[in-house]
Amino acid sequence: MNYRGVEYTLTMTTVPGVWKWQFRIGDEIKTGKTETKIDLLAVRRVQSRIDRELKKMAAPTDYAG
Repeated sequence: MNYRGVEYTLTMTTVPGVWKWQFRIGDEIKTGKTETKIDLLAVRRVQSRIDRELKKMAAPTDYAG
């Protein structure tokens, strides 16, 4: 799947209601799990995580004034 130009995967594990996700931004690979019985909520949670990571990258890193 693709969200904001970031390819990600979301797969249900053998445990009911537990989803495994993975995405890559640049050289960094992020992985994790989320617990929900609703597949669209799992998708939304991964997309929120992608948003957070993209926001971190966009934040200025040099605060020297």
